[in-house]
Amino acid sequence: MSHFIRQPELLAPAGSWGAVRAAVANGADAVYFGVEAFNARLRAENIQRDELPALMNWLHRRGVKGFLTLNVLVFSDELEQAAQLLLAARSAAVDALIVQDVGLCRLAAELVPDLPLHASTQMTITSAAGVAQAAELGCERVVLARELSLKDLHRLQRQLRERQLAMPLEVFVHGALCVAYSGQCLTSEALGQRSANRGECAQACRLPYQLVVDGVERDLGEQRYLLSPQDLSAWELLPQLLETGVASLKIEGRLKDPSYVAQVTDTYRRALDGAEAASGVGGGPERDPGATRANLELSFSRGLGTGWLEGVDHRQLVHGRWSKKRGRFLGRLRRQEPRGWLVLETSATLEPGDGLVFEVAGSQPLEAPVEIGGRVMAVESRERGCVAVRLGPAAINTSHLGHGAPCWQSSSPRQGRQAERLARAATPELQQGLKLKLSGALGAPLRLEAWIGSSGEGTSARDPAPLAEVLSPQVLQAATGPGLDRQRLETQLGRLGGTPWRLERLELALPDGLFLPLAQLNALRRALVQQLAGMDVATALVFASSSDTTTTSGEASDGLISTALQRLQQAPLQPVSIASGRALDSGREPVAPCLSVLVRSLEQLEALLEQPLDAVIADLEQPDQLRQAVALGRGRWPGGLLLAGPRICRPDERWSLEPLLRAEADGYLVRNADQLELLSCRAPCVGDFSLNVANPLSARWLLERWGLVRITASYDLDLPQLLELARVLPSERLELTLHQHMPMFHMEHCLFCAFLSDGHDHTDCGRPCEQHQVLLRDRSGAEHPLKADLGCRNTLFNGKAQTAVEALPPLVGAGIRHFRVELLQEDGSESLRRIELYQAALAGRISGRQVWQQEQLISRLGVTRGTLAHHR
Repeated sequence: MSHFIRQPELLAPAGSWGAVRAAVANGADAVYFGVEAFNARLRAENIQRDELPALMNWLHRRGVKGFLTLNVLVFSDELEQAAQLLLAARSAAVDALIVQDVGLCRLAAELVPDLPLHASTQMTITSAAGVAQAAELGCERVVLARELSLKDLHRLQRQLRERQLAMPLEVFVHGALCVAYSGQCLTSEALGQRSANRGECAQACRLPYQLVVDGVERDLGEQRYLLSPQDLSAWELLPQLLETGVASLKIEGRLKDPSYVAQVTDTYRRALDGAEAASGVGGGPERDPGATRANLELSFSRGLGTGWLEGVDHRQLVHGRWSKKRGRFLGRLRRQEPRGWLVLETSATLEPGDGLVFEVAGSQPLEAPVEIGGRVMAVESRERGCVAVRLGPAAINTSHLGHGAPCWQSSSPRQGRQAERLARAATPELQQGLKLKLSGALGAPLRLEAWIGSSGEGTSARDPAPLAEVLSPQVLQAATGPGLDRQRLETQLGRLGGTPWRLERLELALPDGLFLPLAQLNALRRALVQQLAGMDVATALVFASSSDTTTTSGEASDGLISTALQRLQQAPLQPVSIASGRALDSGREPVAPCLSVLVRSLEQLEALLEQPLDAVIADLEQPDQLRQAVALGRGRWPGGLLLAGPRICRPDERWSLEPLLRAEADGYLVRNADQLELLSCRAPCVGDFSLNVANPLSARWLLERWGLVRITASYDLDLPQLLELARVLPSERLELTLHQHMPMFHMEHCLFCAFLSDGHDHTDCGRPCEQHQVLLRDRSGAEHPLKADLGCRNTLFNGKAQTAVEALPPLVGAGIRHFRVELLQEDGSESLRRIELYQAALAGRISGRQVWQQEQLISRLGVTRGTLAHHR
């Protein structure tokens, strides 16, 4: 039985004005865009900040919403600039802000509390606890992580109902997929000091990698792009998505051109209307699924799949054979014939002018495939299931093409023309209804007043001031024939064609028997239209609702910003208070710098038992080792033995925190909203880097709201930014990672399953992660360790360790006392040697340069100075 399902919003990308027009012309309910700052797509053309009022006016006149992306981390010295942009967005009547930074949420609540906030997918929200935290920060919508399945969405909605939390949810339905969790990818930062959390992603996931298993290179045949997912395409799953009750369906693609935006938006508009018809709501045109898929593939495709929506299938998500646009897969080469004919095994219909590309695998593991292609110059039929083509226009060397070479249709003039027509389609303005009132008396002018329609069934003393008011040039006369009856007045005043207005209702407050010439009525209508012409529909709607969108003067806005920042930054932080017999002594503040160590094995932990450390953090894959770690470390260090949980918690994974609680550690290193919610009230907690603290507003909220002992600074900060954060925060509440192998890709995708098993997920993979040591070798020859956590998520660590030890003097001078070293694959003796070296540096017995040089010489890790030395 069909039942009513509310149709979700269709949200399209707008990386340029052309893309804005293409999205609106093809049925987008809303668009999202960025400006030249605080934007995760800095490489897009983008909208300029001073164009915001014009853009929002244009959108609102067409009944479309506009969301401004501020989906990056904000540094301390940028808060004032970000605040100015918040005020500009409100003044331009932006419908909502898409935000990543916790501190920016707090600043928006102070400065523009009437401007809706949407929690970006960069917030890495995967659970009800994450949604609840976003709601507490003032968000009115949550853009979920792309890794959630349809089952997860149903489960999450149920959990939100149990919390009595009504939060609209937004999900991605089409476009490029990041292999790493958004907001948790540090690859660009680690390899090139270009932060993905700052809109500078270098797309290292699209590069080739070689799999090294237990020290031996694994031959994967044509599979070289081990971290490059196929693109997401969920148009065929729209009925199931509607069943989940999500509020918005989002198309990725702010770097794409208008024709792509037009084609994809049109496809989802039609599919959405068709899915709605199937649910009994309305009707919509149907389209051949094969043709629809072909058009999407030709618009842009690295291969299309449903991502995580239908559940985990690691082998399907990443095929590994290429990483850039290929288009529509046609088939394979059967043979070559004289005169340049290439015979393909395909049932597709090809036309002259179509672009084809064949692929020849590279001879080396990290070598990109060779592409051979051109335009179709001629087509002939061959045996059943085959077609012959000749390529040109110039002669093409096809001698390298062998039997079975794969072939794609990379372009189609027919599809291209269709997409261009869609992109150039007209975008007419909507007509807004007007409520008109006529009043007057014999010998007085006829008064015409206008209000926005649907504002009540009549006028009264309490009605808002009219939107416009005009008087007839001549006075009303006594009628000698037919007077001013309703039909005549509605006919003349309703002639509003060619304007953004229409007559919705006419109210008469006129005595009978009055007359005014027809020319006077027309003049009255023209005067009304002229008065309304200075007020666009968007402004009129704001006027009618009595909203205040007046711009604030520069001096006044500076005062508002200064007051807001002072209020948020200068209030004293509450001291930590944890009702627990096991406690990190939050009142203890060391005079000298102290060291905590994160270990990833019991062997590393046992090697450090006699070391004079502040604390040890055990980050162990096996839950049965947690109690053992706590028993080994109990009472040995002032800061205790802390446990660390996984970085991600999905809607069905709250159970993963139970082993942490049962182990009864002295405290916890918390990494996500679920851990903040469940663990911070049980024992002292330190916030990890994954909470993305880049400014004091974020730090203060996390420290105060969750009672954290300390917060670990984001790995996106360089040395000057860290020093600024230490200046405006109580330095004893800040912790800095001094040495680590940067956790680059943190992903739901499991390479162990995809490339070392015949399975599809953890249920049938045979757990190769427990049997093999795996490295990924990149094009520079660097080898990066791969680790799997309890939830089968993979982290690829930078093979080169990163150290901030040379920056110790200014860091200690800024008051920072808590430093951390994170071990990775070191054995016991290596762990002990490394920690003793850093202890000597903290005590001033050796210099930071000596540490760096000695590590390079002894361990051959190629330790670098890291991003702390990089000045943006």
